[in-house]
Amino acid sequence: MLDKLKAPKGANQKRTRRGRGEGSGLGKTSGRGGKGQTARTGGSIKPGFEGGQMPLYRRLPKRGFTNKFRQACRVVNVGSIAEVFGAGSTVDEAALVEKGIIKRKLGPLKVLGEGELTFALNVKANMFSKSAVDKITAAGGKAEVV
Repeated sequence: MLDKLKAPKGANQKRTRRGRGEGSGLGKTSGRGGKGQTARTGGSIKPGFEGGQMPLYRRLPKRGFTNKFRQACRVVNVGSIAEVFGAGSTVDEAALVEKGIIKRKLGPLKVLGEGELTFALNVKANMFSKSAVDKITAAGGKAEVV
């Protein structure tokens, strides 16, 4: 019965009445310590503020830049593909995930030209490096952009 529901014992507690005399245990400064910035109402200190001292983020030298258009790719080398797959097989994202070479995460798949390839493969990926395309076609395979 909904009208007979009661909160379990100890669930409802009386709110702490701060600043109501020394006998309460939270009188005078109301648990805020002494005076100063943190004792004031709305006296929160901003992150990185060091009391007027030059903050760390301004003391350290700034170098380089962040490219906000950078696209993180999942990278696979031609050599690692050649170790796992046999001649004439089709290599795509699903096959690479199945063999455990890459993990299924967000981002395009890029094939790089590190390693050797001696047999023909049909490789399907979002991007290829120039050296990867050269090695795949030189071995008699096909590099297909998906």
